[in-house]
Amino acid sequence: MNNNSNLIELAEQFVKHELEYDPSGHDWWHCNRVRNVALEIAKYEKADLLVCELAALLHDVADEKLNESKQAGLDKVRNWLLQYVEDNECIDRVMTIISSMSYNGGKNKPLETIEGQIVQDADRLDALGAIGIARTFVYSGWKGQQIHNPERDFSSTDYRSNEKTAIHHFYEKLLKLKGLMNTNYAKEIAQKRHDFMEAYLKQFYSEWNFSDIRKDI
Repeated sequence: MNNNSNLIELAEQFVKHELEYDPSGHDWWHCNRVRNVALEIAKYEKADLLVCELAALLHDVADEKLNESKQAGLDKVRNWLLQYVEDNECIDRVMTIISSMSYNGGKNKPLETIEGQIVQDADRLDALGAIGIARTFVYSGWKGQQIHNPERDFSSTDYRSNEKTAIHHFYEKLLKLKGLMNTNYAKEIAQKRHDFMEAYLKQFYSEWNFSDIRKDI
C-alpha cells in the first residue's frame, strides 16, 4: 500500500470516528458519496486526486453546524492534517477548499481552483435528487423544524434560522444549486436530480392539498 493509500485509510478512520453516527445528514456515508463523485469528476478534469479526495472526505468534520464554531471545526481538521500530511502545500490547498466551499446562503465567492470547484460540485450534488430530499427531511427533523407551513412567509428569515420548514429549504437553496455547478460533468447530473425534485414537490403539494387524487386511481 503506497503512502497516499495509507493516508486515505487514516482519513476514512478519522471521518468515521467523528461522523459515523451523525443524525443530521452529514454523516460518514455523505462524506463517502461526496468523495466518490469528486474522484469521478477529478479524473475527467485531470485534477489533483489526493487533494480532491482528502477535501471531500474531511469537509464536514469542519462543518460549523457540527462544531462549537467554524474556526473550531477548521482547527480540528488542520490539526489532523498536520499530524499525518508532510506536504504543507497539500494541507493549505485542502484547508482552502474546506473553509470556502460552503453554500452559506449563496454568499460565498466562487472557488478559484479546479479541485475546489470539483469538491463543491460533489457536495452540492448530494443535496439534490432522491438523496438530497432524504437529507433535507433528516436535517429538518434534527433541527426540530416543521415539514411545511403554508401560512408563514420565510423569505426574510435568516438562512440559519430554526424557524423555517423543510419545504422552504428547497426554495432557499436546493432548487438554486443546478445553476451554481462549476463543471460540465456536475451540470449534467444536477439537471436530472433537479427535475426529480421538481416532480417530488408537485406530488407533495398535490397530496398536501388533497387535489387531483381520484383521477390517478
